[in-house]
Amino acid sequence: MAKTKKDPKVIRYAPVVYQPITETIEKNYMPYVMSVIVSRAIPEIDGLKPAHRKLLYTMYSMGLLKGERKKSATVVGATMKLNPHGDASIYETLVRLTRGNATLLHPLIDSKGSFGKQYSSEMKYAASRYTECKLDPICQELFDGIEKDAVDMVDNYDATTKEPVLLPTTFPNVLIMPNTGIAVGMASNICSFNLAEVCDGTIALLRKPNLPIEKMMELIKAPDFSGGGAILYDAEQMRQIYETGQGSVRIRARYVYDKAANCIDIVEIPYSTTIELIMAKLSTLHKEGKLKEITDFRDEIDLSGFKLTLDLRKGVDPDKLMTKLFKLTPLEDSFKCNFNILIDSVPRTMGIPEILGEWIKFRLRCLTRELAFDLQKKKDKLHLLLALGKILLDIDKAIRIIRKTEKDEDVVPNLMKGFEIDEIQANYIADIRLRNLNREYILNRISDIEGLQKEIAELEEILADEIKQKGLIISELTEIKKKYGQPRKSLIVHADTVTHYSEDDQFVNYPARFVLTKEGYFKKITFQSLRGNDEQKCKEGDEILSIIDGENKDVLIFLTDHAQMYRAKADDFDPTKASALGDYLPVKLGMDADEKPILMNIQNGYPEKEAFVFLFANGKGVRISAANYETTGNRRKLTSVFSKTSPIVAAFYEKTPMDILLVSSDNRGMILKSSLIPLKSTRTSGGVQVFTLKKGQILVSASIDLSALPEGAKGLKKLKIPATGVPMDSIK
Repeated sequence: MAKTKKDPKVIRYAPVVYQPITETIEKNYMPYVMSVIVSRAIPEIDGLKPAHRKLLYTMYSMGLLKGERKKSATVVGATMKLNPHGDASIYETLVRLTRGNATLLHPLIDSKGSFGKQYSSEMKYAASRYTECKLDPICQELFDGIEKDAVDMVDNYDATTKEPVLLPTTFPNVLIMPNTGIAVGMASNICSFNLAEVCDGTIALLRKPNLPIEKMMELIKAPDFSGGGAILYDAEQMRQIYETGQGSVRIRARYVYDKAANCIDIVEIPYSTTIELIMAKLSTLHKEGKLKEITDFRDEIDLSGFKLTLDLRKGVDPDKLMTKLFKLTPLEDSFKCNFNILIDSVPRTMGIPEILGEWIKFRLRCLTRELAFDLQKKKDKLHLLLALGKILLDIDKAIRIIRKTEKDEDVVPNLMKGFEIDEIQANYIADIRLRNLNREYILNRISDIEGLQKEIAELEEILADEIKQKGLIISELTEIKKKYGQPRKSLIVHADTVTHYSEDDQFVNYPARFVLTKEGYFKKITFQSLRGNDEQKCKEGDEILSIIDGENKDVLIFLTDHAQMYRAKADDFDPTKASALGDYLPVKLGMDADEKPILMNIQNGYPEKEAFVFLFANGKGVRISAANYETTGNRRKLTSVFSKTSPIVAAFYEKTPMDILLVSSDNRGMILKSSLIPLKSTRTSGGVQVFTLKKGQILVSASIDLSALPEGAKGLKKLKIPATGVPMDSIK
């Protein structure tokens, strides 16, 4: 059979629909942005993010406010009914709230097992199947009133159960619990404050709504961190934080000096750093030779708590060393405050009085709802007891009505008609057991009527008077302070009383001789060690390139044949003897492979009138002002410091004009004044022709040491450039 030819496939493309970017943002992006801000990253007035609230409410519903701990895995699994974002994120949230993790001043979860530590990024928590937890007793204050309709309850994500919109916390947890969150276009960073101080500040604000900020700062003295440390108190900076909710708090580590062991034990570090960051910085400084005072450092954290130990060299002043470490390491760090809180689903950045004012409004709403709930319950009970009182007048009549009623559904209507009571009251009477239809039982019950009426009147009076409601809140806060208050963990130190780092205090200045060899070996030699022995030892085949006298506080620069400049402090090098080889600069300064120094100079400044002189193999030369090498930052390495067009022959530093001897490969030489070489403004300038060379010839050497030249060398001097060299053999 002949094969039939198939029709070619026709590719049909969907029509292109263009959507304006504004519409894309409005319909696709903005809902995501609002979800992150409102439902994830920013805490609300109860001090909790949704993830915290869902976890704590699940534990509350499981009865974990009392009783024994349960496996964390069980809690995590139950929480997924409210928070379906995966078990890992839920467990991370749980870990942060535990007593074992030490993140919170007042932990919300009582834990058993390994939960890591806030001050360590590498001390990991155990898997949820190994750890156990329950709610800490302080959580009673978070949930108090939740059973009395204190807050709204809403459906969970799949409408199978209810969860609270907020928790009716009876104290300003928003300032007690530290919180950090990054949303879209905004963030929140709230530090913790001392519970007792916050209670005092809130009570003062309840009594005097227009409380001066100075009084608030007296009551709530400063942030208080779970890790302790010393807060460097700056009154103006603290006032800015209290007024605007934004600013920065400086925190220093706290330490003790063990004289017997000659070591420093750091026992508290800033809340915003970790021991790993500190040790990494210490290691870097030690490798760079900037921590010669320390012989060893180690992590000695154990069951007794945090400890980082620094072993000191003999004679080191521990207090001076710590001022240096505060400057150079995260042992002094800052906590950047940004008190951004959701108020009625709207993010607001507020100062402390404003936050407490919003919390008071929130707490008043919760309290009035609780009081209204109690009032209704008492009114309902009174309503039933009044019906019971009517029956007391004729118990036999009630029994007779029930006995003579033929149908069950007619009992309630007949009682309503017989005693002129409503349906609720009639149902209550009908449900009383026969044995309780006696005078004694009824009298005992209706004896509560007078007390109920009095309680109802008191509740109605409180509900009508905001001052009395505030009085109840003050009583609650006073009791909470008494029950849960604890001394400050973070010490307050006034910033103007602390000692700050000064380089001049950290090392002893003394005269020294600096020696550099062509192979890159450097020596710093004290003049005391030079007495009687100034013969410099060099490696075989090596020779001295430069010798300069200076001081230990000087800054040295090293130019290399790779057109790079390295800066170092003389103090970075250990003193040595003339008989030693010294430090190998390519390793010490991290030079490139096969890179060798060609110039050393003391460079404490970069005067515009002084210059670097460069001479190249092609016979060209150039002068570059020293000011061209000054940098704004403390850069240790500078690249492209001269032209790479032709190999460098020599480099000199010119303070005043100098005579330079130039020699070519065909043994011709000349002497010229460095001032004849033009000054250029660009570091990579190739310069001008200085030495006129024959074809195939190059410049091979340049020197400012003319002491070995004979008297006839005066004929080598040239008064203008370019110039042709004179045969060196003719000089006598």
